Amino acid sequence: MISCKPSLLAVLLACSHLLPAVSAKDMPPAPAPPRKIAFTKPSKEMIENGLSVLVVERPGLPLVCARMLIKSGAEVDPTDLAGLANLTAALLTKGTESRTAPEIAQEIEALGASIESSAKWDSTFVMVNTLSSQLPKAMELLADLVRHPAFKEEEIERLRKQTLDDLRVSLDEPGTVARFAAGKVIFGNQPYGHPATGTPESIGRMGRDAIVRLHRTYYRPSNAILVISGDITVQQALELTRKYFGDWADPSEPLPQRRDGEAAAPDRRVVVIDSPAAGQAAVMLGKTGIERSASDYAAGEVANGILGGGYSSRLNGEIRVKRGLSYGAGSVLEARRLPGPFMASAQTKNLSAAEVASLMIQEMTRLSGAVVGEEELVPRKAALTGEFARKLETNEGFASTVGGFELHGLPVDSANTFVESVESVTSGDVLSFARKHLQPGQSSIVIVGRAKDFREPLLKAFKKVEFIRKDELDLNEATLKRKSPAN
Repeated sequence: MISCKPSLLAVLLACSHLLPAVSAKDMPPAPAPPRKIAFTKPSKEMIENGLSVLVVERPGLPLVCARMLIKSGAEVDPTDLAGLANLTAALLTKGTESRTAPEIAQEIEALGASIESSAKWDSTFVMVNTLSSQLPKAMELLADLVRHPAFKEEEIERLRKQTLDDLRVSLDEPGTVARFAAGKVIFGNQPYGHPATGTPESIGRMGRDAIVRLHRTYYRPSNAILVISGDITVQQALELTRKYFGDWADPSEPLPQRRDGEAAAPDRRVVVIDSPAAGQAAVMLGKTGIERSASDYAAGEVANGILGGGYSSRLNGEIRVKRGLSYGAGSVLEARRLPGPFMASAQTKNLSAAEVASLMIQEMTRLSGAVVGEEELVPRKAALTGEFARKLETNEGFASTVGGFELHGLPVDSANTFVESVESVTSGDVLSFARKHLQPGQSSIVIVGRAKDFREPLLKAFKKVEFIRKDELDLNEATLKRKSPAN
């Protein structure tokens, strides 16, 4: 028997004229006024060997996070070994001089704890989350991981193969290629210009000697910050720190000078990486932004939030909601020790890549051309302060945030001024920041996709465009093109 019942979709479509139109009263309510919150003030100490110790007393739950922060990260990678800091950090949990990788895993499981290690820009962290009653054992393990990694050849080779596999898979994604290429376009051969995770070529030539050298050079107490957050007192934290890290000593060699490399290319570039097999195009717009310690950092966070921070941002509203050209468009402002990148991004149909690039320029121009209304400004500030407060709900989030303040030379109690600094941002501050730092005319564009589908409209919009075939792409070169054998 054939059913004659109409589908649910058909019923809804037929009755759509009966539904009331969306009015202002159907919109989400405005954010409530910001509340004054007093976060726990960290205690800052330094033990005899130069190790900085930050303690955040948060009684109530019997949990503690201990986070060792090394004040060097992917930016110290040698020029030919992109990804070395990240690989070194990942190997810390793969065996020490007295523990194998399986033994470390078993010990963590027995403690009911978790460990993590990773290199980021400007820092590397090794972290353990545990019950406060198990903290002494967890601290002993943390010290062993930081100070006595074995870097066994078999573990290096295993991790190298895993990293290469991950890179080969991710480099088939237009978004990953665009992000890596944009770093080179923005920073050239400066330390921030290479992929922090490395490239297939750089990972393939890494050896144990380079890993040991990086660890010996940068993992030292005078270049480290230990943050302990949770159910612990300052006195208890300092006693454990001295017990397990007190005899840790700096090597005789001083820390190397920060490598500045070649100056980033000052000229704007529009680069297309032609990938004929790409089902979609990735579009990225980028330029240098600001450092974390900048006086207009809060204005930058608000400006970026309005432009590309979330579903209701201008980029997403114009590109996804209004035109249906992408599942999502947004932007990030990465403030680092030195000015980091500002990047706007979206994935779209190959045929609409040029249009999306033009829309990004349009929205940046609009943000730099007129003051923002309160209807945009207030919700964006509320979203930023709410997200910040949520991060501080956990010991891990608090330790990460406080460590970041110390890393960038900010007061360790900056959590108690962040909300106020964001709330004090005015429409004029946003406009000033956009005009100073987000000039669309100085922003480079990288598009990865099937070039024949958008070549003509892109040339019409931007005139000077570099086209690079994906098979000649070299992410190790500032030009992004593989050198010929003669060079």
